[in-house]
Amino acid sequence: MIVRKHGKAPYSLVVAHGGPGAAGSAKPLCEALGKTHGVLEPFQTEKSVLGQIDELRRVIEAHATMPVILIGHSWGAMLGFMFTATYPNLVKKLILVSSGMLEEGHQDNLHKNRERNLTPEETTELASLRARFATPEKEGMDDAFRRFGRLMDKVDSYRPIEIPIDDSHYRYAVFASIWPEAHAMRKRGEMIAMGEKITCDVVAIHGDQDPHPGYAIKASLENVIDNPRFYALKDCGHTPWKEREAKDAFFAMLAKELSP
Repeated sequence: MIVRKHGKAPYSLVVAHGGPGAAGSAKPLCEALGKTHGVLEPFQTEKSVLGQIDELRRVIEAHATMPVILIGHSWGAMLGFMFTATYPNLVKKLILVSSGMLEEGHQDNLHKNRERNLTPEETTELASLRARFATPEKEGMDDAFRRFGRLMDKVDSYRPIEIPIDDSHYRYAVFASIWPEAHAMRKRGEMIAMGEKITCDVVAIHGDQDPHPGYAIKASLENVIDNPRFYALKDCGHTPWKEREAKDAFFAMLAKELSP
């Protein structure tokens, strides 16, 4: 159970990273929020969905002032959604940043919009990495996963600024174990159904240039959550804190939602 702390106690803000398996990817967001809040940045290391939910519970109960505001990015938003449904007493507000799809559908839009930012050489490399993941080797998979993450970050961005990437903790084995299970839960409708157990305020922030269609996230939430709030970020891809035109508006939205 690994957790980094940013800012000063009390730690009432928790940020769940993307991936799955991309531990450390939310570090820039945590550092920025740590200037004004006590922030926990847990690493999700377990290799099952229920394991990651329980791992997050243990971090919060051990280190946080509860109930917390839980911010999840990408996969972390999906995990945060399921966690809040499982432990509603531990979360007072859920903020979904660039959430992955919570229910099946709209995948054609996702695949159509991706890879427009890559050079032909990068497109070839991405295809090679995907083929490698289909028959994974014993050695070098974390390095391959890090390279895959950097390419996907470029794929999903709109007009990004260059900021340091902390991908030293990326673990392919976590991704390879978690994602098929999560995908199956989504396909069976289990993931979105969990939202009926969420009782706290739910906020979604989504870029209008994110390949994951924001309208689908909004529709999914409105089907199971009472009065969710949805913010659309103009000229923004999948990682708002590194988007040139959108980062200031993103942090302004967060400041509004994090104010007492």
